Amino acid sequence: MNTKSANRTNSTEAPVLKRPRGFAAMDPATQRRIASEGGRASHQSGRGHRFTSEEARAAGRKGGQASRGRGTQGTAAE
Repeated sequence: MNTKSANRTNSTEAPVLKRPRGFAAMDPATQRRIASEGGRASHQSGRGHRFTSEEARAAGRKGGQASRGRGTQGTAAE
């Protein structure tokens, strides 16, 4: 028997509250500022990617198809 899991189910103990850590503990403005710094650094180093309007349209079509369940494996041929 696992004693750790048995201790968690004991109703006399107070529940352990998880506190957010890392990005989750930051306010949204700080998260946005740090994320934008990473995006700028990526583009400056040449590894960033900007979608063309055609690439964005293609990605939107793929996302729409996936969310509707089309093209999944194991289904009958259309």
